[in-house]
Amino acid sequence: MMNHTLKNQYNLRPGTIITGKWHGNNYTIVKELGYGANGVVYLAKHKNTQVALKMSDNGMSITSEVNVLKSFAKVQGPQTLGPSLLDVDDWRILQGGPAISFYVMEYIQGPDLLSFLHKKGKSWAIVLFLQLLSDLEVLHENGWVFGDLKPENLIVTGPPPRIRCIDVGGTTMQGRAIKEFTEFYDRGYWGLGSRKAEPSYDLFSAAMIMINSAYPNRFKKTTGGISQIREAIRQKPELLKFEKALVKALQGHYSHAKQMRVDLLNVMVDKPILDPSLPPKRTDSGTTVNSQKKVPQAGRQMTRQTYRKKKKKSGWTEFFIIAMVLGILYALYTFNKLL
Repeated sequence: MMNHTLKNQYNLRPGTIITGKWHGNNYTIVKELGYGANGVVYLAKHKNTQVALKMSDNGMSITSEVNVLKSFAKVQGPQTLGPSLLDVDDWRILQGGPAISFYVMEYIQGPDLLSFLHKKGKSWAIVLFLQLLSDLEVLHENGWVFGDLKPENLIVTGPPPRIRCIDVGGTTMQGRAIKEFTEFYDRGYWGLGSRKAEPSYDLFSAAMIMINSAYPNRFKKTTGGISQIREAIRQKPELLKFEKALVKALQGHYSHAKQMRVDLLNVMVDKPILDPSLPPKRTDSGTTVNSQKKVPQAGRQMTRQTYRKKKKKSGWTEFFIIAMVLGILYALYTFNKLL
């Protein structure tokens, strides 16, 4: 846990100037944004630009989070799931005294996910959720698991609306134990799996976030397990149509975010969208059947060129579906904003 003397001793007032020991950059504190187990986050200004500055007495924690943000920048380009890293330095308050480690990141502005849905409508939930799954797929491909995934950490920026995350403190390398979690979104709490950092852990949390969108005040654990959560899903029409995909995520049946994404898209269009990258299924009799596409004629093998064409066609189908939904929702978003 964070040494809370850090928050008490360095309860920085607005106007306090933080000067980096090594890089010499100045940051003027505007207000506190929040604090947790690993440090305090402030809104600050640097050359008339608003930034988020996090400081901690735990240098290892700062180093770990900085490494995560650097990894995000390498694998996701300009539209990262997490904030962009801007600076890393130490702040020495008194000459000869101990230095406080801090890093500076992009300040992501906007309402949190549930606030956005409350204001703009729950019809946006599936669009933002599909965005989240796309970002998680890239994150997982590069060896990370987000860990402490919850609506409070998800901000909707825009227009056009896009989901971003403001806290990477729980992000963990795959194969290790989850560093931070929140009970409602933790499969271990519900008795539905371990706290091992693997893609299925994030996908459980993602499913619970989608459920949370229909239950803004959440619900308490009673019997626990899949039976209680399934019952909650069946009581909400907006969740019931996605029941199959949600239950598969809750029970750990997805190993990739794209698998869950394809299933959700299939529900939206009411017909299968093929994903040639998924392995064929094996029946009880031992024969191999591809459940997503017709079996080629006897003696005929699918060429690499045919495979690519099918995959490209599937990708374009998915693109146009999402573009159509986004276009309708964005038009409603713009209209409501003008009112």
